[in-house]
Amino acid sequence: MSAEVEFRMLLTDALQKRDREMLEDLLWQLAEQRRLHAVLRELEPGELARLAEVLGDETFGEFLAELEPSDAAEILERLSSAEAADVLEAMAPDDAADVLSRLDPAEARQILVEMEPVEAKELEELLSYPPETAGGRMTPAFVALLPDVRVDQAIAALRKVAEEVETIYYAYVVDEENRLLGVVSMRELVLSPPYRTVGEIMERDIVKVRATADQEEAARLLVEEGLLALPVVDEEDRLLGIITVDDVADILEREVTEDIERLGGSQPLEIPYTRATPVYLWRRRVGWLLLLFVAEMYTGTVLRHFEQELEEAIALAFFVPLLIGTGGNAGSQVVTTLVRAMAVEGIGLRDFVRIFPKEFIAGLLAGAVMGAAGFLRAEILGVDPAISLTVGVALFCIVLWAVTVATLLPLLLKRLGIDPAVVSSPFIATLVDGTGLVIYFNVARLILHLY
Repeated sequence: MSAEVEFRMLLTDALQKRDREMLEDLLWQLAEQRRLHAVLRELEPGELARLAEVLGDETFGEFLAELEPSDAAEILERLSSAEAADVLEAMAPDDAADVLSRLDPAEARQILVEMEPVEAKELEELLSYPPETAGGRMTPAFVALLPDVRVDQAIAALRKVAEEVETIYYAYVVDEENRLLGVVSMRELVLSPPYRTVGEIMERDIVKVRATADQEEAARLLVEEGLLALPVVDEEDRLLGIITVDDVADILEREVTEDIERLGGSQPLEIPYTRATPVYLWRRRVGWLLLLFVAEMYTGTVLRHFEQELEEAIALAFFVPLLIGTGGNAGSQVVTTLVRAMAVEGIGLRDFVRIFPKEFIAGLLAGAVMGAAGFLRAEILGVDPAISLTVGVALFCIVLWAVTVATLLPLLLKRLGIDPAVVSSPFIATLVDGTGLVIYFNVARLILHLY
C-alpha cells in the first residue's frame, strides 16, 4: 500500500469522525512530505467541502497556501464558487491573488462575485499588477497611521487590528492622501512616552519599492536592509501594500529555480516538475536546442574556412575538442557567478569598471595555467613542438576571450532589459566554440608559418 493511499484512508476516517485535530495533524504531515496536493486531489468534491467545513475556511486556506498556486487552484476548482470564495476570503490577500490568477478567468470572475465587495476589490487590485512585480507580490493588509495620532492611541488601535493584518512589526505613517511619510516600529511605539505623536517619533528615511519594480529587487532590498516588511508605493508615493519577510523565501526560491533552468539552456517550467508531461518538457526545451543548433553551425563554417591549415598540420584537429571545451567551461564559470551576483547584489553595467579588472586578472591567471597544461599535453602526445606551442598560446587566448565575453554580455543584456540568465552556459559555450576556433587557427597560421 502506497503512502498516499494510506494517508487517504486515514483522512477519510478522520473526516467521517469530524476529528479536526487528527485532520490537521495528517495534513501537516502531508505538507512536510510534499504529498498534500497528491492526496487532496484524490478526494471527492463533497469530501473537500466537508474538509473545509470541519477545519474552517481559515485553516483550510492555510493548507492551500502551502501548495503551489497552480495546485491550490486545481483543488479550489472542485469546490462550489461560494465555498471557494469563503476560503479565499480567509486567506492572506497576496496568497489568494496568486491562487485566483491560476483559475480559469470565467471561474475566477464567478468567485469574485461571491466574495464580499471589499475583499473582491482588494484581489482585483492585486491582480492588476504583473505577478513578477512587487505589486503582484504585496499584501494590502498593513497598519497605517496619521502623523498626529498619539502613541497611546496608536497602540490601542494596533491591538484592535492585530489579527487582521499581515504583520505589526511596523506601522506606516501616511498623510490624508495616503502618501507615505515615515515608518515607526513596534519597539519604538512601546518605548515612547504616550503623549508624543507618531509624527514626532517616526523614521523619515524610508526604504521602499515601486509597485512596478521586479519582485527580485524587493526581495534584495528586504535582505540587504534587514527589514521584516517593505512598503510598496505608486509613482506618487501613495502606500499600496507591503511585502513581508516570509514572501522573500518564496520569491528567491522561484527566481533561483528560473535562473538555474535558464542557465541549463531551458525555458523555466510554469508548473511543478512532477506534473509536467513529456510533451510539455519538450516544448520548454526544444526552442533552446534549435537556437543552439543554429549557433553551433558556425563552428562547422569555421572549420571549413581553415581547411587548408588542417590539411597542412592534421595534428591541429586532435586538440579542437580540448580547446573549445576549455573555453566554454571558462565562460560558463564566469556567467554562473556573475548572473547570481546580479540577482543578489544588484550588479549592473555601471559596475563594469569594478568587475572587469578582477575577472580579467583571474582570466589571465587561468589562461596561463590552462595554456601550460595544454602545451604539456601536446608534448606528451609527441606532436611537433610548433603544434604544442600553438595549443598553449591558443588556450591562453581562448580562456581570456571567454572570460571577457562572459563578463560583458550579461551586463549589456541587463541594461537592454533582457534577463541576463538567458545568457546560459550552453549559449556561452556555443559562442566560444566558433570564436575559439577562429583564435586557434589564426594562432596556428601565425606560429606555424614562423617555423
